[in-house]
Amino acid sequence: MTTPAPTGAQHELVRGDVRAVVTEVGGGLRELTVAGRPLVAGFGVDEARPLFRGSVLAPWPNRVGGGRYAFAGEEQQLVVTEPERGHALHGLVCWSPFTVLDRTASSARLGTRIWPQPGWPHLLDVVVGYELTDTGLRWTVEGANAGAAPAPWGSSVHPYLVAGEGGVDDWELELAAGQVLTAGPGQLPTGLVEAAGAGLDLRARALRGLEVDHAFTGFGAGRTTARVWAPSGTGVAVHWDAAQLPWAQVYTCDRPGTPAHRGGLAVEPMTCPPDALNSGTDLVVLDPGARHTATWEVEALSR
Repeated sequence: MTTPAPTGAQHELVRGDVRAVVTEVGGGLRELTVAGRPLVAGFGVDEARPLFRGSVLAPWPNRVGGGRYAFAGEEQQLVVTEPERGHALHGLVCWSPFTVLDRTASSARLGTRIWPQPGWPHLLDVVVGYELTDTGLRWTVEGANAGAAPAPWGSSVHPYLVAGEGGVDDWELELAAGQVLTAGPGQLPTGLVEAAGAGLDLRARALRGLEVDHAFTGFGAGRTTARVWAPSGTGVAVHWDAAQLPWAQVYTCDRPGTPAHRGGLAVEPMTCPPDALNSGTDLVVLDPGARHTATWEVEALSR
């Protein structure tokens, strides 16, 4: 008897020298390479997904403080999934099985249903799409309200970008973000400030010694790009539409004493900021039958 992989069925996609592996569990991205060069920090087929690597985050990204929020006049208590801080973290689908809806050699669409459960009385369908390009990947997440009442919605994806040789301390980040959310104990937002005034101007920033785990905004209109460069001239970019995804969490993966410590840079463009189920900031509300789609592109770079 063959033991299943911890992340379930593995769906390999190939287009020229671009290769990705998508998992049944969480509908997530386990590997993405171009000409054998990793663009994201992946993990082994025999591992459970560590640190949300490649996860799809829905129906909310980031944290809900204490797992508590109110919607349509009803108080809700989600299951606390970040016990060290006491919050509900990164939504409800990271460990859900996704079914293949359609696929080709270089693309796939997978779906799952979020059923009503403690703290979440809503019925939602989630579809994640992967389409390889000549230089990387186009990644989409769609939420649809399959229930009879309005439902809150937010989404993101969680790649740890790998620019090339070395690690975070060797790389440079380019991200034109005008503002950043400060965070207090438990990483919950405390206020919106100018990024430059907070010492977090990331327009061309060497990352050595810089610890970041913040949500940024103020990207301006239209297409936004985060670029991460290695000293050798290789790099990786994430592109998104700031009107669709007005926030991005940047995390330098500071986990001293672990193999993952500063080994990849998480850049997570989000539809809404942390704790949006409480603040309401940029929270999407889906009427019955309504849909919301967000798109990210990951691309290999070279100078």
